[in-house]
Amino acid sequence: MKVLEKPNMKKRSRSENRSVPEEDKREIPKAHRDAVAHLVKKKESMLAGGGESRQAKQRAKGKKTARERIHFLADKGSFVENQPYVSSRSDDFGMDKKKFSGDGVISGSVLIEGRQIWLTSQDFTVLGGSLGEQHAEKIANAQMNALKTGKPFVQINDSGGARIQEGVMSLEGYGKIFRANTLASGVIPQISLIMGPCAGGAAYSPALTDFVFMVDKTSQMYITGPDVIRAVTGENVTGEALGGAEAHNSKSGNAHFRCASEDECLTTLKRLLSYLPSSNREAPPIVDCTDNPNRDTGEILHILPDKANKPYDIRKVIDLVFDQESFLEVHKEFAASMVVGFARLAGRTVGVYGNQPIVFAGSLDKDSSDKAARFIRFCDAFGIPLVSLVDVPGYMPGTVQEYGGIIRHGAKLLYAVAEATVPKIALVLRKAYGGAYIGMASKALGYDRVLALPTAEIAVMGAAGAANIIFRNDINAARDPDLIREIKIHEYQEKFMNPFAAASQGIVDDVIAPEAIRQELVRSVEMMAGKMEDLPRKKHGNIPL
Repeated sequence: MKVLEKPNMKKRSRSENRSVPEEDKREIPKAHRDAVAHLVKKKESMLAGGGESRQAKQRAKGKKTARERIHFLADKGSFVENQPYVSSRSDDFGMDKKKFSGDGVISGSVLIEGRQIWLTSQDFTVLGGSLGEQHAEKIANAQMNALKTGKPFVQINDSGGARIQEGVMSLEGYGKIFRANTLASGVIPQISLIMGPCAGGAAYSPALTDFVFMVDKTSQMYITGPDVIRAVTGENVTGEALGGAEAHNSKSGNAHFRCASEDECLTTLKRLLSYLPSSNREAPPIVDCTDNPNRDTGEILHILPDKANKPYDIRKVIDLVFDQESFLEVHKEFAASMVVGFARLAGRTVGVYGNQPIVFAGSLDKDSSDKAARFIRFCDAFGIPLVSLVDVPGYMPGTVQEYGGIIRHGAKLLYAVAEATVPKIALVLRKAYGGAYIGMASKALGYDRVLALPTAEIAVMGAAGAANIIFRNDINAARDPDLIREIKIHEYQEKFMNPFAAASQGIVDDVIAPEAIRQELVRSVEMMAGKMEDLPRKKHGNIPL
């Protein structure tokens, strides 16, 4: 047998292993060195934005710079910048002396907790963050990249508005952004962070996105500012009162989250993203859950008052039933008779909406109908199951509501529920009366599974009103009308208003024990998870806007 000679295993030195070819020892040509030096200089200029003094002014207002905001959000080292050297093509009105790399907006892709996000961040230190032709092109390019790759789009707005020096091209730029917002709607989540001024046409892009964040005292958003309003109408109003975070979160409803600081704003954005899929082609995230799916929820009997007209906070029910500390409320300060937000059931993302008895007894008004309809349509677009918590006496009465178009606004809720094809589960806690019951819990409208507690009352109206109409003649003819009225009210309640009357007609799927609420909701969402439903073919419906 031939014995192979062992190879020489003598260890070579590093210099022997990595010998440099003679030709590579030559000096780098000056032209190459100059090109690299020019790149370094351009990059330093680009990273400096509007300069240290302007950045210092930005920080003095309690605001981060555009890049600091991105780095706060991004996983370390994950930011890939796009088109950093773009600059304005305009030379008019002194713009030839105001060329900045990036043109006042930073765009690109980041990872946030491992998930890719496309974003843009306006730089107020560069020309006041004003939007010109190239600035708009960068934003629209990021929007379309997000749409093509099926990833969420986040825009950070901090801008004085259209760049007047570039004239109508600025307006054309807004048009491109608005169209991209519209094309992406329902395909990828779109989120706006107002972290400074957002005036004029600039405000319409956030309005076209899914969620708007604002920061107290530093965010302002309006179409016409205080000076214009004063000149045209004579009305005196401050920028903060007109378009600050409080105004848009509590009055107009144009914003969904109000934050005390930029850090809180950016942190809440991260939390919101954790509930959402990257696009409508993906399922919502499912996270590990340490909260027992069968946890006893009998505590609800201590939350629900024994009288139907006594208030309680629906948030206590949400905190009890869903995964612990998982509820993220949306639109918290607006239309407070309805509570909406994201939560988790055994780790699954769900959209929750429920009547709030401590505000107008939980009645539906025009604003709360809009609020719920918008939230339901977002969840439906992104495959997020819906859970309705029902305790509603009806639609809000009065001339203010009727003249304000409650018929049209209330119809939006009906439309949104009927159109939604995601799993829809309703739980009737106490009252479910009239047309409001239809919007919140009717199987005929499309709810897949309707559950009720033994305390539930499902009827056209409350027992007192119904008895006064149905038994009017008996009551009026009686020697003691008050006694007969009470007897008839009790009779009506016993016959029509208990949940078993509805269950006997099949419009309630099950009457459940209070301690089993969480278990039944978990099972209901899981059993409907594979739901498929086709709607009639059409270009789109005509929601009553």
